[in-house]
Amino acid sequence: MNDQQLLRYSRQIMLPQIDIDGQQKLYAANVLIVGAGGLGSPASMYLAAAGVGKLTIYDNDVVDLSNLQRQIAHHTPDIGVDKVISSQQTLNKLNPEVDVRAIKQRLTGDLLDFEVKNADVVLDCSDNFTTRFAINKACVNHQTPLVSGAAIRFEGQVTVFTPGQHNSPCYNCLYQNDGDEAQNCATHGVIAPITGIVGSIQALEAIKLIVNQGDSLVGRLVLIDGLSMEFNTLRLKRNVDCPCCGNLKPIVSRPI
Repeated sequence: MNDQQLLRYSRQIMLPQIDIDGQQKLYAANVLIVGAGGLGSPASMYLAAAGVGKLTIYDNDVVDLSNLQRQIAHHTPDIGVDKVISSQQTLNKLNPEVDVRAIKQRLTGDLLDFEVKNADVVLDCSDNFTTRFAINKACVNHQTPLVSGAAIRFEGQVTVFTPGQHNSPCYNCLYQNDGDEAQNCATHGVIAPITGIVGSIQALEAIKLIVNQGDSLVGRLVLIDGLSMEFNTLRLKRNVDCPCCGNLKPIVSRPI
């Protein structure tokens, strides 16, 4: 690392859990972020600021005036611009050392499979069940760690899945894929800071996975009530009859 990098990341490097070795692991990591909205904005910004070397962002939407209340990677002049391009510009200004791949496309099928296979960690920052189940299935197939977040109204939730490790459940263990779409911000509203809280936790969990420090949220679902400012944790168990991960063979470790 050069002197500028040592200075930029000095407050992280002084942490014994990070140090030079951890910072280099962050720089070598590739994080896939699905969604550049309320969750993807703070998550990507904190990961870029922390020095994650490669961020791959997928979103097929453009910036709308109604997004600006919570999607902090976008600004008023970006209205009508592709969200991935707006995100890329913001992240490049924040940390030009980070390689940001910005793809305006819905991530599905073989492309989803390819991107998940090549990612070290996946952040699900999407807002619909169809996408969430597809991401989960790809992560299970490739045993790629998945950080899942959601926010609506004054409420948020975050968890981590590590398929094949730590007897981790998967998203399908938690929710049934019955075809019903998730509630979303467009129909039920959302308070701006709750998306920032959830997205920031997703970034923190991704960093912990990359540097292999601390206790991740595997097997735990954190529920956030912004009105009462209460954080509650539910314990999650793997469903041995899960149609997605029930037959998954455990692995010893997955290098990051």
